[in-house]
Amino acid sequence: MSDALPPEAGDAAGAPDAFALLVADVYEAAGALRRLGERTAATEGLTQARWQVLSAASEQPVTVPQAARRLGVTRQNVQRVANDLVEGGHAAFTGNPDHRGSPLLTLTPAGRTALERVTERAAARHRTLLETLPEADVTAARGLLRRLLAELDREERPAAGG
Repeated sequence: MSDALPPEAGDAAGAPDAFALLVADVYEAAGALRRLGERTAATEGLTQARWQVLSAASEQPVTVPQAARRLGVTRQNVQRVANDLVEGGHAAFTGNPDHRGSPLLTLTPAGRTALERVTERAAARHRTLLETLPEADVTAARGLLRRLLAELDREERPAAGG
């Protein structure tokens, strides 16, 4: 856990603000999980970004803009990763009957196999990682994060009529 906080993260008396500490911990956890994801993806010759794009297209073919919206990243980033997946034989672009200029990204059998393997490896790592954490604590933490995300989403939305 990181104790380094910017000076403004404390209250008037200098005590750490609980929310600022939570934010710092979330960022630290996200970084650690991202590094774990990179190591896990690498076992199948993927990057975490490629793993995420494969996952976004796993249930049904998607356009690059659809995958970008689902992943919360830029279309250009997904386009680059999708091109890499196609070049590596993990995905293919197919015709889109709804929009000729925006092809559908589809997993190849090799892509589906790689996705299944890396997802299975991740699930095993998660089970090992969480063996020491009570399920009730994990559920409570997820509930808090979901409520925080809902508040952040509400904050980001433009005011009605504004």
